[in-house]
Amino acid sequence: MPSAEVPGRDCPLCPRLKAFRDANRVQYPDFFNAPVPSFGDPEARLLIVGLAPGLKGANKSGRPFTGDYAGDLLYATLAKFGLSRGTYAARADDGLMLVGCRITNAVRCVPPQNKPLPIEENTCRRFFESEVASLPGLKTILALGLVAHNQVLKGLGLKRSAYPFKHGALHPLPNGLTLADSYHCSRYNTNTGVLTTAMFEEVVARIAR
Repeated sequence: MPSAEVPGRDCPLCPRLKAFRDANRVQYPDFFNAPVPSFGDPEARLLIVGLAPGLKGANKSGRPFTGDYAGDLLYATLAKFGLSRGTYAARADDGLMLVGCRITNAVRCVPPQNKPLPIEENTCRRFFESEVASLPGLKTILALGLVAHNQVLKGLGLKRSAYPFKHGALHPLPNGLTLADSYHCSRYNTNTGVLTTAMFEEVVARIAR
């Protein structure tokens, strides 16, 4: 299978995100401050799709969901169900390895206020499509939140109306893949009770089974 297309460190495709990245390089010179690459097993059967890098999470560390609360919940859950090896220490160099699993984002660059624009989601979709095409053993895609859910469906050329987002849903797709939905494991969602650890673990448990 071909390797996935990835955006360059100075990707110019989204002017607003490029400007924000340039400003962050001045304000936070020790951060990664670039499109965050996918992370995990190249033979993955499960692809997890998030929203976008957090300013002081993945944008700082250079690895998806690494360095913020969402990562604490996600990586602890992956470990619980045998989808990782090693210890997550919120650093890109902590030695953690994913097993049969890979993580990417719908938008690769950190957006202002953590909210990418629809045009930015559309522009970044080519990298998601290439990621999927590069995974020969892929069986399931777990979308964390509505933006990721929609990115998956658009990237696969499917109608959103046929596969409505619902936490815990498992959508069989025409191409043989399964799309699983979960609320995003953000601090906001867990603090407000939209998502609990038990709710998130149940989604991953169903996928693992």
